[in-house]
Amino acid sequence: MMAFITSFIALLFSAIVNGAPLMFGTMGEILTEKSGNLNLGVEGMMYMGGAFGLAGAFYYEKAAGEGAIGVVAVLIAILCALIAGAFAALIYSFITISLRANQNVTGLALSIFGTGVGQFVGEYMRTTEGGYVALGNNLKEYFVNSPFPKVLQDIPYIGKIIFGQNIFVYIGIVVAVIMGVFIKKTRFGLNLRAVGESPATADAAGINVTRYKYLATIIGGGISAIGGMVYIMTIANGVWNHEGLAGEGWLAVALVIFCLWRPMNALWGSMLFGGLTILYLRVHLPIPDEIYKILPYIVTVLVLILISLRKKKENQPPESLGNAYFREDR
Repeated sequence: MMAFITSFIALLFSAIVNGAPLMFGTMGEILTEKSGNLNLGVEGMMYMGGAFGLAGAFYYEKAAGEGAIGVVAVLIAILCALIAGAFAALIYSFITISLRANQNVTGLALSIFGTGVGQFVGEYMRTTEGGYVALGNNLKEYFVNSPFPKVLQDIPYIGKIIFGQNIFVYIGIVVAVIMGVFIKKTRFGLNLRAVGESPATADAAGINVTRYKYLATIIGGGISAIGGMVYIMTIANGVWNHEGLAGEGWLAVALVIFCLWRPMNALWGSMLFGGLTILYLRVHLPIPDEIYKILPYIVTVLVLILISLRKKKENQPPESLGNAYFREDR
């Protein structure tokens, strides 16, 4: 019995760690889609966030030497990832909102573009630095270790799960709560939902549709990109891996549907998807590993079927999702 509990705790801990990057990617895309924009470029933005986040922390450490401060390195990594993702989302916004191009095609193009940019930056660093790019051990611990004292982490059974996570897990929880309250309880959040549901009606009510779409998409892109940085700094242990982020962005897009476009659902949904992605390492059955890896997508399809059958309005995507708004047609 004790062996089972220990194994379960280890699986749950790993699920949370692996779900943290997905949590940021999902929350960013939820905010974007609430405005009616369907940005399929999450994969590219996460690649850019991972590469630029690592670059920011790496070159800060290189410049500061032994005087490098861990907290500053974390803040620089977050800021660099946020700016990279926001810039990519700005490009997407200009093309789809101002130029009214097809959102699906633009999102796919952004995914390819962002992946290429991220891999270029990562490989450029690796080449110029002699084939290996990684943070020093003194800075790594600020990214992968818990901010809570060890006495809390040593509490039997629950200590490691609740108090033993890296700092980004707790930041993600705070962001999810703030985003959930913003969307549901504030006037600006109500305006954002109105823009996503019916931009023509929102426009007639005096809401600046273009501004809300731009802001939601750009901020959402920045949040999604932080997820890529979290993956590189925690799961990849602060070492650049040009293939490590492959599929993370698409999992985040699937998770948006699974979470029914609700930020708070991203907390447990990301943990579930994180657990499913590493299940093949913990549960050994006579089936190919690829079967394990498609489980998140199978679960998403099942959820789509379920919500389609139930036909509840609150479980449906925003009414205008994926459609460009032409004011002259109002």
